[in-house]
Parts: sequence; structure tokens; C-alpha cells
Amino acid sequence: MMNAVTPHEHWLRVEALIKRWLNERQTLIVLMVALHDRNPAANAHPFALPGVRIQAFCQMLMDYVSAGHFEIYDQLLAEAEQADNLEVIRQAQQLYPSLQHSTSAAVRFNDIYDSPEHTADLLENLPLEISELGMLLESRFELEDQLISLLHVRPQALVARPLEVDEPSRWQ
Repeated sequence: MMNAVTPHEHWLRVEALIKRWLNERQTLIVLMVALHDRNPAANAHPFALPGVRIQAFCQMLMDYVSAGHFEIYDQLLAEAEQADNLEVIRQAQQLYPSLQHSTSAAVRFNDIYDSPEHTADLLENLPLEISELGMLLESRFELEDQLISLLHVRPQALVARPLEVDEPSRWQ
């Protein structure tokens, strides 16, 4: 038999998921920047091979996008449903079509650049493709931050508790 989860416990669980996910976002950004790295010193590292960098980026991109759609968004909506906040749920649902647009672009990018065989012939197009994807991801990150802000509201029992010193803000 499953134990009932209190709003407090659910919020803490979702908070941990969000922190992990936002750390993945930072890794995704670092990998995207690495695709533009033209520093000769960086090219001595095995990760400097374009195919390796692109595949690492594609893997993180798919992991990040999938976690958003199949884990984070559902948990955020569950929080709002638990709080019976229908207006906030409606607002959040209006953001989903734009999120889906960036998901489709991420999947398309992955489908094109997912293997070394593909990337060798397509490196010429990569700067433009990664730039366009980067702009979509930037918009996506803003929308996701809006979702978090709308839906991830501390239960009243936690509002009075200050953030602990080693507890980083989820907006970093």
C-alpha cells in the first residue's frame, strides 16, 4: 500500500527534481558553448573532436528535454492540482505549445546530428543550426522558469522556513 504524500513532502521532492534539472540545463549550455570553442589549446583534449562534442550535446539535449516533458512538467502540474489552483494550471497550459515547438526543434537537431557519420558531412551547417537552436532554447528556458514560478509554490508550512545557507537558489 502506498503512503500518502503530504504537500510538504511532494514540494521537497519536486524541489530536488528541479535542482537536478536546472543543473542539467547548465551542463547543456556548457556543451553548446563547447561546440563554438575555437581555442587551439582546447583541441588537444579528446572531447575537442567535433563529433564527440556534438554527440555529448545531443545526448544532454534529449535528456534535458525529456526530463522536462515526462517528469518535471507533470510534477509541477501535480503540485498545482494538489493546491486546487485551476487558474495557475490554465496559465501554465498556455505555455505548453511554445515548449512543444522548441522540443520539436531539439528532436530535429538530434535527428540530424546524432551520429559521427551524420556530423562529418554537416559540420558546415552546424554554426547556423546551433545558433537557431540556442535562440529557441533561450526562449524555452524563460518559459520553463515561468512554469516553475507559477506552479512550484511552497506550501504554507514551508513559507516561514528560511533557505539554508548551503541551499542554492533554483534561479541560479
